[in-house]
Amino acid sequence: MSNDPHNHNDHPFHLVNPSPWPLMGAFSLLCATSGTAMFMHKVAAGKPVMLLGILLILSTMFFWWRDVIREGMRDHAHTPAVSHGLRLGMALFILSEVMFFVAFFWAFFGASAFPKFPVTEAFQGLGQQAIWPPKGIVPLDAWHIPFMNTLILLLSGTTVTWAHHALLEGKKEDVITALWFTIILGASFTGFQIFEYAHAKFGFTQGIYASTFYMATGFHGFHVFIGTTFLTVNLIRAYKDQLTPEHHLGFEFAAWYWHFVDVVWLFLFVCVYWWGAS
Repeated sequence: MSNDPHNHNDHPFHLVNPSPWPLMGAFSLLCATSGTAMFMHKVAAGKPVMLLGILLILSTMFFWWRDVIREGMRDHAHTPAVSHGLRLGMALFILSEVMFFVAFFWAFFGASAFPKFPVTEAFQGLGQQAIWPPKGIVPLDAWHIPFMNTLILLLSGTTVTWAHHALLEGKKEDVITALWFTIILGASFTGFQIFEYAHAKFGFTQGIYASTFYMATGFHGFHVFIGTTFLTVNLIRAYKDQLTPEHHLGFEFAAWYWHFVDVVWLFLFVCVYWWGAS
């Protein structure tokens, strides 16, 4: 029996090699958050520290994920036991993202339940007429750009599923075509959302409706951008023949993430755009 703890002929578990990226990731986050706080308080060094932190975060992500890909491909470290652990980790990450959006929905529904009164005075105003959306707010029409974006994301969900099935069947060309369609649809969604924000008749600081609207839809839009980037990396890997029917955890996680983004948008469309504006 080999004495090498990283020899997976002896065991199926995930014993990683020493890596600088966890420490670098923590330092990067410290720079980004500290710099952002200083920038918001108009400290001169805030902006360069914030930008340095963001650059370090992106670099850490690139090199760390590069090492994970090498673990699976070159070192054959992604055994069934390891793959199960990675899947569990991704599932828990998505669960944490679900709770992240639950907070925004909670804020939106809480504000809409007593729109005219502060929380401390809510029960004093039960007999008065509530106004939602608040006066001065002209909500976006749910059946224009938001509805079109809904169709775009639903269609993208079908194309990423097409790519997954094509990958399981070993059809490289279909995988590449389906991923291109999904990425183009994701980029289109982002473009339409930017156009929507540019033409909205209310700003972020115009009360609780505006702030909860932009926080919920804006963070979703950021998740769409992350998901599009995730799929783009998998497209590059598909061109390089790094995705096989037996080993494609990176693609599987990207597909999970994309379906999560789709489902969150359906709740946003129904609750925030449609019900919240009526």
